[in-house]
Amino acid sequence: MIPFIKKVLTKIANKRIKSSGVLIDDQKNEVGSIVRNLEIELSHGLKETLYMVIGVISAGFGLKGFLLPNNFIDGGVTGMSLLIQNMTGISLSILLIVVNIPFLALAMQTISVKFALKSVVAITLLALVVHFVDYPIVTEDKLLISIFGGFFLGFGIGMAMRGGSVIDGTEVLAIYLSRKLSLTIGDVLLVINILIFSVGAYILSVETALYAILTYLSAAKTIDYVIDGVEEYIGVTIISKQHEDIRLMLTEKMRRACTIYAGKGGYKTGKDEYNKPIIFIIITRLELARFETEIDKIDQDAFIIMNVVKDLKGGMIKRKPLK
Repeated sequence: MIPFIKKVLTKIANKRIKSSGVLIDDQKNEVGSIVRNLEIELSHGLKETLYMVIGVISAGFGLKGFLLPNNFIDGGVTGMSLLIQNMTGISLSILLIVVNIPFLALAMQTISVKFALKSVVAITLLALVVHFVDYPIVTEDKLLISIFGGFFLGFGIGMAMRGGSVIDGTEVLAIYLSRKLSLTIGDVLLVINILIFSVGAYILSVETALYAILTYLSAAKTIDYVIDGVEEYIGVTIISKQHEDIRLMLTEKMRRACTIYAGKGGYKTGKDEYNKPIIFIIITRLELARFETEIDKIDQDAFIIMNVVKDLKGGMIKRKPLK
């Protein structure tokens, strides 16, 4: 950590300690703990911001370098905005913000305020990029436009999601409806996009709608490649000496139920090393960035195994808010 930043974090930690009324003897340990947590939050925050910025730049390139100059459309909020632009002539940068507003309000209720605010920032940045940045028009070949326009747009959406935000609000609606209906998130997104492409075929042309489907498939596959799919859950196994602190963090901070196995280590036979409680939890992709941040605060040496879970049946994970 840069010395200047470390000094700033130490000052912040000292102010927190003084306001909390911690005993003088315990202040040194508390300051070190707070500084360490602040360093982790800062480093993870910078990483997530970098993902978001890369995502916005890539999505902007997909839109202005491929789709917009050739009157192509895509699925999701981007597709809706492009259709409205074709019908009304309103600037796409304005439509990207306006059309996303209902979905961001829904995200604030069903996911978290922090997630919604980060998404507001990401969508606003995308609108500014689309309005002010002049990307070169790469090609006029319709097939290349569909494939590579979808690729760069999908890469942008995927990177933004890895940063803990979205630049297309239909994912939020899909998450919400999947909790209310007996459908997966992928099914909901498919229905939404079929409606968008049907309208596109009516307003523009069947040919444009068919190319739009190709663009959507290219974007969807790219998103899968970047984040392994928005509809997937992650099964996480955690082995750590700080297992009780991790359990409390999962249940109280992240509001997630977890399962604890009575495990035994096979490498060493000492009493403390032999008995190892093992924590297992299911989280969503959107929670992964926060989960990693909180785990690093407690134990950066924790042994963690992550497995992709395609879907779940039963339990409460689909109904609980992602807070």
